[in-house]
Amino acid sequence: MNKAQLVEAIADKVGGRQQAADAVDAVLDAIVRAVVGGDRVSVTGFGSFEKVDRPARYARNPQTGERVRVKKTSVPRFRAGQGFKDLVSGSKKLPRGGEVAVKKAPKGSLTGGATATVKKAAAKKATAKKAAAKKTTAAVKKTAAKKTTAAAKKTTAKKTTAKKTTAAAKKTAAKKTTAKKATAKKAPAKKATAKKAPAKKSTARKTTAKKATARK
Repeated sequence: MNKAQLVEAIADKVGGRQQAADAVDAVLDAIVRAVVGGDRVSVTGFGSFEKVDRPARYARNPQTGERVRVKKTSVPRFRAGQGFKDLVSGSKKLPRGGEVAVKKAPKGSLTGGATATVKKAAAKKATAKKAAAKKTTAAVKKTAAKKTTAAAKKTTAKKTTAKKTTAAAKKTAAKKTTAKKATAKKAPAKKATAKKAPAKKSTARKTTAKKATARK
């Protein structure tokens, strides 16, 4: 069965060939767009359509047998639902007439058709991205805060060390100044003592002169 035959098969059920063609085109377009966007389209009882990534690999050319490297690619994949599998395997009988061949989905689960499924998947992805962005922002803020705190601690330690060094230098300078002053005070005392010594000699000379005069 091709697309034209599919349209003819459902034309009587949807009110005409044009309506059937529009319905088929709309369903297929919605499925293709969702799968290309990375979403999974699931129809209960029928199956699911999804995008699968295939890594780079080596394959053989069936005509020449030559080994060829195949690049990484993405392919669409369809997985049949359990109801579809049971009908194909024969474990369940295919109903006649206009009855639904696959199991119906619960009420409200397919509201809006495939478009609703796509919207839900997109909403989930957007929520996940926002959560990831919030976690990343929080991690960056924590890292920045830790770095700032570490830098502040290092700066404080450096300032403290500098203050201690300055205080030690001031104390050393004060000690040197005090030692110089003490040395300066002691030096004049020695000079005064040296000056007084000659005075004793002069007194001795005067006494000798007096004695000589008396003898004459």
